[in-house]
Amino acid sequence: MKLTVVAASGGIGRLALLQAVAAGHDVTAVVRDPAKVASDIIRTVAVDLARPDPDALRRALAGSDAVLSGLGAATKADFGVAERGTAAVCEAMRATGVRRIVAISAAPIGTVPSPGRPNPPRHDPGDAFVQRSIAYPIVKAMLKKRYADLARMEDVLRASSLDWTALRPPRLNDKELTGRYRTEVGRNVRGGGIISRADVAHCMLEILDDPATYGRTVGLSD
Repeated sequence: MKLTVVAASGGIGRLALLQAVAAGHDVTAVVRDPAKVASDIIRTVAVDLARPDPDALRRALAGSDAVLSGLGAATKADFGVAERGTAAVCEAMRATGVRRIVAISAAPIGTVPSPGRPNPPRHDPGDAFVQRSIAYPIVKAMLKKRYADLARMEDVLRASSLDWTALRPPRLNDKELTGRYRTEVGRNVRGGGIISRADVAHCMLEILDDPATYGRTVGLSD
C-alpha cells in the first residue's frame, strides 16, 4: 500500500512511519524538517502544517492509498495546527482522489464542545467512574486549548466526506510495541487508562482496511 504519513517526525507519526516501512508499504513522510526523517527508502516532503502549502501537500499525496496523521500541537505556539493542518490535508486528499485517513485524537475529546458539536455528551459511555469524575476533568482543564484544537480537528474530519477514522487513545507512554490492546468503535475502552505510542501506531495500520471504522471514532487502550 502507498501511504502518506503526516507529522512523521512526531511521537506517534515517527513510529507509524517505521512500522509502515517494516511492513513493506511504500511511504511518503510529510514533515516540517526532512532532516528528522533521514532515510534512503522514505520519500520526504517538507510542509509546515501550521502554514500549509497546498501544492506541496498535493505532491505528497499524489498516488497515495491512505493518509496516517499524527498531527497535533507540540507546544503552545502550535495550538490550532491540528485543525488547520487537517483541513489542508483533507483538501489535498479531495484534490488528489485519496479517500482514507486515520488521525490521532484523544480519549477525552468526545465530551469536549466544538463548533460542530456544541453540546457533546457529559460522559463517554466507555468511561469508568474515575475517568468521568476525576481524571478527565483535570486533564481537560490542563489541556483545554490542545483539546479544543483536537475537537475542531474532528469537526473537520466529520465534514470532509472522506473515509476518516479518529483514534482516541488515553494517556500515552513510550513502552515497546506489544500488538495487544483493546479497541471500541464509537466509544472509549471501558477501564482503559494507558497505551504505548507504538501500539497506537500499530492500530493506525491495522484499521486502515476496516470499513467498520470509516466515519467513526475508535477508542483504544491496553
